[in-house]
Amino acid sequence: MRLSGVPAILLTCLALSGCSSSLDSESVLARAPSRETTSSITLPPAPVPAANVGAPVAQAAPPQEELAWAGPVPNAPQFAPVMQTPDVPMPNERPVAAAPMPANPTPRANRMQIYSHRFRDAKPINFGSASPRNLAVHGVDVSRWQGDIDWVKLRTQGANFAYIKATDGGDHLDPMFKTNWRKAKEAGLKRGAYHFFYWCRTAGEQADWFIRNVPRDPDALPPVIDVEWNGESSCKNRPSPERVLEKMQVFMDKLERHYGQRPIIYTAPDFYRDNLQGELLDYPFWLRSVAAHPSKIYRGRKWLFWQYSGSGLSHGVEGRIDLNVFHGSGDDWHSWASGRST
Repeated sequence: MRLSGVPAILLTCLALSGCSSSLDSESVLARAPSRETTSSITLPPAPVPAANVGAPVAQAAPPQEELAWAGPVPNAPQFAPVMQTPDVPMPNERPVAAAPMPANPTPRANRMQIYSHRFRDAKPINFGSASPRNLAVHGVDVSRWQGDIDWVKLRTQGANFAYIKATDGGDHLDPMFKTNWRKAKEAGLKRGAYHFFYWCRTAGEQADWFIRNVPRDPDALPPVIDVEWNGESSCKNRPSPERVLEKMQVFMDKLERHYGQRPIIYTAPDFYRDNLQGELLDYPFWLRSVAAHPSKIYRGRKWLFWQYSGSGLSHGVEGRIDLNVFHGSGDDWHSWASGRST
């Protein structure tokens, strides 16, 4: 994602949020090893000082480079966002299909303001007629590697939501999670927590660890399970697709029972190709696709969030940040964000 980088010199089998693998050129889905990394998982050029965990190393000011957006597209297609069921399945039940949007959306007077995105990009991509600029609600995902964030500035730059790194594996808590969780809410962002899944720990242990550290807040966005192949991890396991799906299901069922919301699945092209094509159709997906529209990389897959850049630049954050967009209009966003919790 967005995985926070844990130094590779650790020899313990901890949950690591190391390099997220996906494709450098996602316009062609070949079965070649992925070399792409994202901003929040790339290790800083120097060790992070122990006295200020998560603070990025000072860098030269990035070039003032605007995104190479295409112009507005008339009649750009809009897709209804995937909805979560408000009912929590019993432990031995499989989750049911997604529920429709609420018949009575949130009154406009009570809605949070949607800020237009003002992000720049160190590596701008022209998505042509499929530009994420055509969608209304943009947001970010963060971890310790974004350091001390000015959440108020980030909000007014266009971060209407934030997914915050909470845990990975069965015993690692992102050291900035509690601070980010509190400050994001104070700044008026809708926020949720994500867990980086570690293939050398049981799914139940990982679900318990996430539940132990992430509050059950009725205003929070649904929890996210981040599933990727991590080339930097001390865990080299690559389970079969059947085993991957089994472990994911155990983790997601446990979180859904606890939080009353269906988890969202975040993934990257290579992991999706190996394990998730045609699977888990009743779950909302958050897709990483930084060089082409998701429809070209994840053919036929409906999606809720699109991570379209790993090299965003914004006031409020030093260095780069992952940029995301919600699949729908502003009204869709308000309806979805207000209609998930039980």
